[in-house]
Amino acid sequence: MWAPLQTDPGIWPTVARISVSANVLLLAVLGAIWARNYWQFRSKHTLGLLVFSILLLAENALALYYYMIDPMLAGWFATAVPAIAWRAMMLLHVLETVALLFLAWVTWD
Repeated sequence: MWAPLQTDPGIWPTVARISVSANVLLLAVLGAIWARNYWQFRSKHTLGLLVFSILLLAENALALYYYMIDPMLAGWFATAVPAIAWRAMMLLHVLETVALLFLAWVTWD
């Protein structure tokens, strides 16, 4: 038997928004480093990292826009998204933050 969905998302939207904000910041910094490295070394590997950072930055910036700025979707995300969906989105954003932190560590090492 299915349990009813919880309508109050609790802390999950806040955690997701913080994580997405951190992702945007990390990707901007990593993208700048990889762009500088590409211009210096002209390596396909650094070009791949740069393109990766640009595309992932676009995805995270769009998510941040939807979560916080868009007049229709920000309200919908804040009030109508079930807690289980927020937990899933939050988990993906946090895992992405952990992966980006690891990439930042590898890049700066």
